[in-house]
Amino acid sequence: MDDDPTTMTPALEAVGLGRRYRGGWALRDCDFTVPAGRICGVVGSNGAGKSTLLSLAASQLDSTEGELRVLGEPVGTPGLRARVAYVAQDKPLYPGLTVADTLRMGRELNPLWDEEAARRIVDQGELKPGARIRSLSGGQRTRVSLALAIGKLPDLLLLDEPMADLDPLARHQLMGTLMSVAAERGTTIVVSSHILPELDGVIDHLLFVERGRIRLAGDLDDILDGHQLLTGPAEAAGLPAELVVEQRVGGRRATALVRTGEPLDGPWESERPSLEDLLLGYLRAPADPGPAATRAAERRNEGVAA
Repeated sequence: MDDDPTTMTPALEAVGLGRRYRGGWALRDCDFTVPAGRICGVVGSNGAGKSTLLSLAASQLDSTEGELRVLGEPVGTPGLRARVAYVAQDKPLYPGLTVADTLRMGRELNPLWDEEAARRIVDQGELKPGARIRSLSGGQRTRVSLALAIGKLPDLLLLDEPMADLDPLARHQLMGTLMSVAAERGTTIVVSSHILPELDGVIDHLLFVERGRIRLAGDLDDILDGHQLLTGPAEAAGLPAELVVEQRVGGRRATALVRTGEPLDGPWESERPSLEDLLLGYLRAPADPGPAATRAAERRNEGVAA
């Protein structure tokens, strides 16, 4: 296999992707690429479309428009399901089975299986093999679901809010496990989360979803390098509106998140934003259509003109 990241088949590739429910569009005009071997964070507010995006990638839903390719293949391609593992928010498991039964089912149903990795995740939570799934807490069920997913030896691991019902120690263990899986196996991991500090230092690729649109997508370092977090006196001269993501004034100080890696004139102190600074700035800022939606609108206009 060619290990050059510039020539490897992307893990996910979407063009004009959209999904409509009866009540409206959950995703619309989404263009993005997730390179193979990355740990990609999918972030956004509740209802932004994160779960829909992961469900589409896991072949749990069909798209309404556009195209999504998974590991270089159209969604639904025979054999693709064996290469993808998906842990949904509700962690669906058979409640009458024991922990040991559940792992045995994973071993028997999957063509590839890593028993040691699956048991290690379960053992970290000190789960009894004979305990029935219905008796487990939410965090314990999460452990069993993750054991099934990682034991499957997938090429692509999709995790929808996996840390929501885990305690801080379990979250730390999970993040360490994910980083090890990515490093040792080259597995692509796509994880959605509301817990922004838990993603910092773990993810190296970012998809920021807002109101069903992709607002930021790309290599995390490139995105952070393309922004500055500014602080200065409240009376400082106005910044170019086209660069400002969010600006606030508190007392005698003003802070601003701006889209530029170049120094700006004025009495500003500048620093590279953290992941949390970046995402909170965009979440607080008024929504804009973003470059992906603009390109999609241009495509539609070209179609009308033609």
